[in-house]
Amino acid sequence: MRKHIRKAARTLAGIAAAFVVVSILFNVLFRVIYVDGESMEPTFESGDWIAACRPAAVHRGDVVLTNTDNPYEARLIKRLIAFGGETVDIDYETGTVTVDGIALEETYLADKTVRGGDVTFPLTVPEGCVFLLGDNRVNSVDSRYSEIGCIPQDDLIGPVVMRLLPAPLRLL
Repeated sequence: MRKHIRKAARTLAGIAAAFVVVSILFNVLFRVIYVDGESMEPTFESGDWIAACRPAAVHRGDVVLTNTDNPYEARLIKRLIAFGGETVDIDYETGTVTVDGIALEETYLADKTVRGGDVTFPLTVPEGCVFLLGDNRVNSVDSRYSEIGCIPQDDLIGPVVMRLLPAPLRLL
């Protein structure tokens, strides 16, 4: 009988240790979030579960997760286009986005950027902030709209590194 109790105790201790490790991973190193909306299609679809690495350095072109308060009361998932001090311009006739006069190669887009918001371009991103755009530029409220605007860089959780569900596990 004691043998069974010890075995059960070891099993429970193993489960508890695994729970602690998973909790640390997903509360300290990663943030998991549900994608709700079409603003990042075709990269991510509504219903996907994704993981963002934190803390981690971010680079232009990364898909990032924000912790910013906004009118939608939700974390934003957008693509990082420019950093503080850089000038963003969008030519809505050609669909071209430029940063400091250099056109971005945006192979991840299904459609060019032909729809704007209420922000006037060219726009110099304030120091300490970033400029973000959704990949589905026709259906994304992002830094082109004053209700979102440029996001403080400190409000970035980190880059999205993985789609967890519903697609098969794959690194981005």
